[in-house]
Amino acid sequence: MSGDHAPNHDYHLLEPSPWPALGALAAFVLAMGGVIYLHPDMVGADSVSWIALVPGLLLVLLTMYYWWRDVVRESRRGDHKPVVQLGLRYGMVLFIASEVMFFAAFFWAFFDASLFADEAIQVARVEHTGGVWPPKGVETFDPFSLPFMNTLVLLLSGCTVTWAHHALREGKREQLIQGLALTVFLGVCFTALQIYEYSHAAFGFTDGIYSSTFFMATGFHGFHVIVGTIFLAVCLARAVAGDFTPGRHFGFEAAAWYWHFVDVVWLFLFVAVYWWGA
Repeated sequence: MSGDHAPNHDYHLLEPSPWPALGALAAFVLAMGGVIYLHPDMVGADSVSWIALVPGLLLVLLTMYYWWRDVVRESRRGDHKPVVQLGLRYGMVLFIASEVMFFAAFFWAFFDASLFADEAIQVARVEHTGGVWPPKGVETFDPFSLPFMNTLVLLLSGCTVTWAHHALREGKREQLIQGLALTVFLGVCFTALQIYEYSHAAFGFTDGIYSSTFFMATGFHGFHVIVGTIFLAVCLARAVAGDFTPGRHFGFEAAAWYWHFVDVVWLFLFVAVYWWGA
């Protein structure tokens, strides 16, 4: 008589889950750890180690792992009907839109400082003078050396993830795995090249308005590349396990959207920060 209890709708009614509450607690603990690390006087100390961030960070990672594990299990059970997948797509689009706002703020800061260099340099109270951008004394990167190589790496990764997507839709599982593996490899290469670039920078994060805006914009993008690489690595593991089918693979689509967003942001960064800004 199990058929009597079969759902007569296309929606997925979630089972009780501890992860939303734990996620909120984790975010609070992480935020408080960050505040204490930046303002140790709140706890009566002169300085606080970065260890203060560890409990909140571990809780966040724990919540992410188990919550997404449950979402993957729902997908395997067939709970993600078309109307549920539509809601997931809307959620991913809104998430990427919120990320666009993050980068808009960083670009705004960079353009405000570069187009009104006199005011920005005076407010920052740095020693560089002259009202020019980059400020005098700042040795910038050659945009057509390492940054250009990183651009090629990221654009190639966009091609490989698109290849993997087409292979999945055509039921070519082997090509799907190959395309995803290449994309993850290229993502790791991009991160390694950016670390190498940062280690050879002629300026530090606190050396002035140029270095602050440069590292915030490119570093935040680098963080997104790391997240996207992890996202695609999980998709690679799921592809090897046979989780994706030509008609059911939203997890992969979401990862591909995110990766293409990272690609587009890098093009803006390369043109605006590395090329025009230098």
